[in-house]
Amino acid sequence: MPELPEVETVRRTLNMLIAGKKISRVTVNLPRILQKPDDPDVFAAMLEGHTFQSVERRGKFLRLLLDGVTLVSHLRMEGRYGVYRADDPVEPHTHIIFHFTDGTELRYKDVRQFGTMHLFAPGQEWQSPPLNKLGLEPLSDKFTPDSFLKALGRRTTKIKPLLLNQEVIVGLGNIYVDEALHLAGVHPERTADSLTKAEKLRLYQAIVDTLQAAVDAGGSSVKSYVNGQGEMGMFQHQLRAYGRTGQPCATCGSPIEKSVVGGRGTHTCPSCQIGPRKTARSQRAKAAKGNAVKRRLDGTAQ
Repeated sequence: MPELPEVETVRRTLNMLIAGKKISRVTVNLPRILQKPDDPDVFAAMLEGHTFQSVERRGKFLRLLLDGVTLVSHLRMEGRYGVYRADDPVEPHTHIIFHFTDGTELRYKDVRQFGTMHLFAPGQEWQSPPLNKLGLEPLSDKFTPDSFLKALGRRTTKIKPLLLNQEVIVGLGNIYVDEALHLAGVHPERTADSLTKAEKLRLYQAIVDTLQAAVDAGGSSVKSYVNGQGEMGMFQHQLRAYGRTGQPCATCGSPIEKSVVGGRGTHTCPSCQIGPRKTARSQRAKAAKGNAVKRRLDGTAQ
C-alpha cells in the first residue's frame, strides 16, 4: 500500500496541483529518503530553479517531470504528498519540502520513512534502477491477453506471489491481487502452470476490471492513504475478499477465509476459489474416468 490505483490517483491530483510551479529551494529533513544522489545539498541544487511540467506513473512509481530533470518517487507503505501554503504548520514526519516561487510548497510526509527518491537526466531513468526491470503495465495498451499469457508462461510459481512480482506485472499489491483472484475464481496457491488458458484469460480480465474500478473510485483508503488533496479513496467499500475475514462471499455466501500465501495475508472464498489439492483430485478423477471409458472401448473393439 499504496498500489497502482492509489499511485495513479496521486499522479492525477499532483498534475493538477503542481504543473507549472517553479522550485526556489528544497529542504531535506531526512536524507535517507534520497537514493540518487544521496547528498542532500546536491539533490537540492539539481532541483532549484526547475519547473514541474507533468507527473506520470510507472507501476507504483511516480515520475515527476521537470524542465531538465526527472524525479522518480516511490511512496512505499505510507508516503504521501500534499501542497500547502508556506505559512501552514509543518506536520510531523515531513521529510522533504519543495518550496515554490509562488509561496506554496509541495511536502513529502512519510511516517514509516520507507519512501525513496531518485533524480535522473530526462530519459536516463529507464536505464537504471528502480525502473529498468519493471514488468507489464496494467491498463496500458501493451497489457493484452497474449502478453499476459506469455508473462505467466509455464511458471511453477504460485499465482499470488507471481502477480506480486513487479518484474512480471507492475502495480499489483496485496489488496488488488486478492480482489482479482477472487473475481476470477482462482485460488492464490494454484501454480501458474496449473491454470487452464480459460482461467488465465479470466484472471487477466479480472485484473483489468479490478484496477479500473479502483482507479475510478480514487483507490482504497484501507489504512492511511489519501490523495494529494488529503481526500480518501472509496474502493474499500467495494472490496469482495481483502480484509473481509468471516464475512459472506458476495458470490456464494460462504465465509471469507484468511491464510498466509508467500508470506502475505491472503483472503479467499473456500467455495468460489478451489485450492490446488481439490483441483488435483478433480483432475485425477477426471483422468481415471477417461481411462475407464478408454478401457471399455478397447474391450469392445476386441
